[in-house]
Amino acid sequence: MKNRNPIWDFFTSVKLALFTLFFLATTSVIGTIIPQKESAQWYIDKYGETTANLFQILSITPDMYTSGWFLSLLGLLCINLITCSVDRFPGVWRQIKADNLDIPLARLEKMDPQFCWQLPTPPASTASTLKNDLRVRGWKAEERTLANGLLLFAQKGAMTRTGVYIVHASILLIFAGAIIGSSFGFKASVMLPETRTTDTVYTFDTHSSINLGFEIRCDRFNIEFYDNGMPKAYRSQLSILEKGKVVIEKAIVVNDPLSYKGITFYQSSYEPYQEFLVTITDKKTGLNETAIIPYKQQQNFTENGLRLGIINAEAQGQSVSRMKIWLTDDKGEPSLFWLTDGEQVTVERATTKYAVSAKQMYATGLQVAKDPGVWVVYSGCALMILGLIVAFFMSHQRIWLYIREETGGTSSILMTGNANKNKAGFEKIFQTLTETINKV
Repeated sequence: MKNRNPIWDFFTSVKLALFTLFFLATTSVIGTIIPQKESAQWYIDKYGETTANLFQILSITPDMYTSGWFLSLLGLLCINLITCSVDRFPGVWRQIKADNLDIPLARLEKMDPQFCWQLPTPPASTASTLKNDLRVRGWKAEERTLANGLLLFAQKGAMTRTGVYIVHASILLIFAGAIIGSSFGFKASVMLPETRTTDTVYTFDTHSSINLGFEIRCDRFNIEFYDNGMPKAYRSQLSILEKGKVVIEKAIVVNDPLSYKGITFYQSSYEPYQEFLVTITDKKTGLNETAIIPYKQQQNFTENGLRLGIINAEAQGQSVSRMKIWLTDDKGEPSLFWLTDGEQVTVERATTKYAVSAKQMYATGLQVAKDPGVWVVYSGCALMILGLIVAFFMSHQRIWLYIREETGGTSSILMTGNANKNKAGFEKIFQTLTETINKV
């Protein structure tokens, strides 16, 4: 036997695979239990200075999954999978492509399970009948003439021997997708006030700016509250602009993001301001004007010739439920009225009527992600499911039928077979075949 390279044997060993998987699983559990990406002071407050320093020395915090030793474990697993596949797959391929009709008869006679019977037809006719009967049952048989008879062979699931290598390939594909995502993608955030536009977001880790290549605008933010003042649901009406023109609009909520050019915007948070969006419409002329008004400051509406201020407000926490508005057009006494947040009222003045609506101004908190490797990861996951199904639930099944001519022109048949997995299941299939083709 040719001497094997000990280094090659090390990287192809199953023990190395088990060791790597065990430590990856164990450390992943640790990384799940210990929160990641928190500040150094947070770990000191939570676990104490000594333990926090130990975590930092072992690179468990602030982000264990990007530490050198964890990435080394992943790299070692990749090397192990590749070398195992390169080392063992050629032998498996030879089994798949083997000439199964070139098998000693003595070996067939020793196989289990097996079944023998006789038919009153000559070997050639018997072989033709059996091949047709097998084909009806999903077994395509090959035939070869031997010195003392005929040999038929049929198989199913030869390619199922590759199941484990499909799983290997899927893991490598998932890792490749993760590398593509981390190398060419980003995770960022932005706090975008209503009516404002931005083309820049900021990464989570370094807070560096990233230019999107287009603009995003928050047209409106709406929030609903429970009776106790806790937020119930909130949504942002967003617009994507290219060269100043709106190309897409969508209202996003949690778990229903907006995607554009491979960049996805998720609704994640909000921030209330002490400013209000006020819209006034002159019902006589149809003139409409919107302005942002700070709390307890007067605002001039130049088009309508109005002055308006929010002089009081009722709130639940930081969110205003209704506000008291002062409005005048210098024609008579100013109008004072309460307005529920987000609703509209009609205000009568000396010469016209105004439709007034107002709402507290918010900024929507968006998480922004670009992951060009996500479809590679999804493909790897789909491939893994396929590989696991093939590896655990399918087998390579083979049957041989040796037909020998007996005295008087009759035929004796020896039927045998095997499967590389699920022997009990194959025996049931074999028994069913013998019970049906024996009746030919």
